[in-house]
This record gives sequence, C-alpha cells and structure tokens, in this order.
Amino acid sequence: MTPRLDFTSEAFFRDPPKAIAALRMSGPVVATRFPLVGDVWITTTHDATAAVLKDSTTFTLRKDDGDVAGLRWWMPRYVRTIANNMLTMDEPDHTRLRSIVDEAFRRRAIVAMEPRIRAIADDLAGELFAKGNPADLVQRYARILPLAVISELLGLPRADRPKFIAWANEMSSLTNVLSFFRLLWAFRKMRAYLARQLQIARERGGEGLIAELIQVEREGGEITPDEMVSMVFLLLAAGSETTTHLISGSAYELLRNPDLRDWLGQDWGRVGLAVEEFLRFVSPVQFSKPRYVRRDIEVEGVRLKKGDRVMVMLAAANMDPAMHDRPDSLDLERKPNRHMSFGTGIHFCLGHQLARIEAACALEALFVRWPKLGLAVDPADVHWRRRPGLRAIAMLPVTAEGRGTRATARSEASIVRSLTAAS
Repeated sequence: MTPRLDFTSEAFFRDPPKAIAALRMSGPVVATRFPLVGDVWITTTHDATAAVLKDSTTFTLRKDDGDVAGLRWWMPRYVRTIANNMLTMDEPDHTRLRSIVDEAFRRRAIVAMEPRIRAIADDLAGELFAKGNPADLVQRYARILPLAVISELLGLPRADRPKFIAWANEMSSLTNVLSFFRLLWAFRKMRAYLARQLQIARERGGEGLIAELIQVEREGGEITPDEMVSMVFLLLAAGSETTTHLISGSAYELLRNPDLRDWLGQDWGRVGLAVEEFLRFVSPVQFSKPRYVRRDIEVEGVRLKKGDRVMVMLAAANMDPAMHDRPDSLDLERKPNRHMSFGTGIHFCLGHQLARIEAACALEALFVRWPKLGLAVDPADVHWRRRPGLRAIAMLPVTAEGRGTRATARSEASIVRSLTAAS
C-alpha cells in the first residue's frame, strides 16, 4: 500500500527525507492524491524523474485538445492567459517561445549582473534590522532581493516594487481551492499591469529585458501579445518566488548548523559549492507540473496507462540514495552533486544561472554583514507554508545579538506579532 501523505503538512516540510523514504519503499512511481490536482502518479527516484522529464513526447503538459493540465473550465480567461506560458507548453511551441527569451537573456548577459546583485544584497543586508530587532528574514530580505533583481532585470519601475511584494505574498498564500479564489483579483491586477508595461515599452522603448523582448518581437520573433504578457509574468513570478525560499531555507540551515556556517565563513569562495547542496537539500520546488501520459508505458517497471497523470517529485530525486551518498545529510562539500532542482530535458530552468548567483550573493552578504546573526526563536518554532509543491518557510525571525541567542523575555507569539506589524 502506498502511504497516504499530506504534502502540505508541517511534518512533511520539516523532515522531507523521512516521508520520501517511506514513499520510495512503495516503488519508483507511486499512485497518490495531490492537493488541487487529484489522483496522480508521482516519481520517487532520480531515474524515474529523469525518464519522465526527458520524454516530452510521451509525457506532455497539454491534453489532446490543447488545454493546460491543471486548468479548470471555470477559471477566468486572464488566468488562462497567464498559465499559457512556455512552462506549460509542449513542442514545437515550447522551443518557439524559449528561443525568444533565450535571445533576450543572452543580450542581458546574466553573469555580468553579479556585481549589481551583490550590491543589492549588501544594501538589503545592511537594512535588515532597520525596522527593529528581531526581523523576519523572509519578508525583510529573502523576498525582497529576488524581486529587486528580477524587476531591475526586466526594466520595471523601482517605485512599483511594493506592488510586486504584495502580489508575491498573495501568491505564497495559495494552499487550496479557496485560497485560489482569493488570488484571482491579484492575478487580474498583475496581468493588467504587465500589459501596460509592455505597451509602454513598445511605444517609448526602454532598458531591461522587457525592452529586449519587444526588440526580438520586432525582429520577427513569433509571439502573440497574450504570450508576451504570460512570458513576463512567468519571469517575474518564477524569477523571484522559488529563489526567495532557496535563500531563506539555506539561511535557516546555516543558522541551525554552526559548524557548517563556520566552514563557509572561513572561505566564501566555497559558496558556489554550498549553493548546489542547498539546492539539493532544501529543494524549494518539490514537484513538477502534472503531465499527461500519451501512451501506455513502463517507467522503472511500473505500468502507466494512456490518459494517466504523472508529476515528478524533484525532492525525491534529490534524496535518492542510489544517486547521493547519505542523501538525508547536508554536506556542503558534496561532489559530485547531481541534484534535479532545476529539472532536466527541454524544460530545464531558464533562470538557473540567475538563481545560483542570487543565492550565493545573498548568503555571503547576510553573514558577512551580521557575523553573530542568530535565530530569534527555537528551530522547532519555525514553520512552513501549507503550499503544495513548494517548500517555503513562512517566517524566519532572526536577531543580530548573537548566534543561538533567543529572545527569551518575549514569547514566540509576541515576536510574531511584532514582525507582522513591522512588515
């Protein structure tokens, strides 16, 4: 029998290796129910995950009629517009859109942005406790940094960043169907805003990735106006949300593992190696989008039928003992590191380079600026959002006073109230 797991529970997010090991005992591909998706197969090994992701002919993101897997008939048109992006497209449309954004990314030279990203991280680290001590590392740092970087990369007005932060917070609240309905208004506002920014770029030009996308469009790139909106939405949302939780999850692991923090602090030239392990161990993106099985097929000895749905569990691939020695241990010196956090195949993450640079700059700036940074609560009092598929710390109270220092004079509840008011 396959264990019935609650993929949004505190127990699952606090200790994924334990739950994943129980799942893997049932096989490399197991049948379960997933929130908002329903009955679905999920992969539990590296090889099964790779097999599904690399076979984009058998495992497709669209139904026979072209609808996106996971969309429902009752969803508004603007939601469908946003969802109609290259992450939900099969060939040849995926390559058509990917080539357009690849060209725009090449023109922006992501690696050349590292000094600017480092400067943003340094500024934000310096302001971490500007509104009080303790501070919520998620809201005051991990969320703002990726949003600042991607909005600057896109060429969006700096004055609009509070809007992005508010929208990002609303998107993070997605846990069930009811919360999805609450998000509809935010989606509508965000789509309208991005459409306006694209039109401004068409009329007046500008700097940033949006202007580059408009230029590629003018040079003959095959993309519709709706696809352009969904492309920018994807870059803004995907380019910030997952990196937010990579940064906060990595910082949490360092805060509760002083030896690892000391090792990294002795030589920040090691941070690139450490980020690869954080990508594997933290695994912010736990699952892929659902895919449809287009023909009867066996995956690692498990028979799937045409019409079934399957989701790859990236977190399980990252914890596979057949691929990683002691996978449930955080080893910042791990070599080689064959994590699957950016996926594989045609949908390999476009922003992998940017995410790596942001995480490395964020961690170094944070711990260099605040060498005595500590958790303001016990690790047992750190909680995760009940959002399926994303491992996201809800709030990470930190203090500048000293490593391991806890504000014992104040209750956890009072700390949370003060942080909420400050944010």
